[in-house]
Amino acid sequence: MADLREVLESNRRWADAMHAQDPGFFERLAAIQTPRILWIGCSDSRVPANQITGHQPGEVFVHRNVANVVVHTDLNCLSAIQFAVDVLRVRHIIVCGHYGCTGVKAVLDGQQLGLIDNWLRHVADVRDTHAAALAETQGEQARWDRLCELNVVEQVLHVAQTTVMRDVWARHQDVTVHGWIYRLLDGRLRDLGVSTASAEEGERRREEAVRPRAARP
Repeated sequence: MADLREVLESNRRWADAMHAQDPGFFERLAAIQTPRILWIGCSDSRVPANQITGHQPGEVFVHRNVANVVVHTDLNCLSAIQFAVDVLRVRHIIVCGHYGCTGVKAVLDGQQLGLIDNWLRHVADVRDTHAAALAETQGEQARWDRLCELNVVEQVLHVAQTTVMRDVWARHQDVTVHGWIYRLLDGRLRDLGVSTASAEEGERRREEAVRPRAARP
């Protein structure tokens, strides 16, 4: 309980500091949220969306789960996407993974962790789809990094293939899906170059991203 009391005390200090800095901050925040971005990221405690992007509360709409997975039967994720594009009218959806993802590592090493194995089966599908490319990647760390990247690439395509996004693009609403990855060691974000504004473009971007580096023009 002492640890939780410290959390509440930290909250009090933060709220007081924010009010002192900007007396109208919480009043404005309570009135409306106007995010420009939907962030689909990993639940990892080391990757807080607002902090690493330099945004304030109210500026990023966030959905997080273990290993930043987008599944067509996950009504939680699909509802977040639809609310973001239909109600909040965001213009950018960022799927962000991170190097050093322990969920991805568990899949790569074939670890069995219990119930979570059912969820990580989706990452295992990515691993199996790109088994040849991973086998050609030299070094354990490099394979781990590559699977983290490939997982983001595949999840971007999954977003693009949802009925929500197909409807968005059919009515010519301006929304782009992006794939980024975060490096824990230096705090930097990297664009994986798979930004897409249609399901068809998503397929092309995915094929370009998974092509062996030596085969790229």
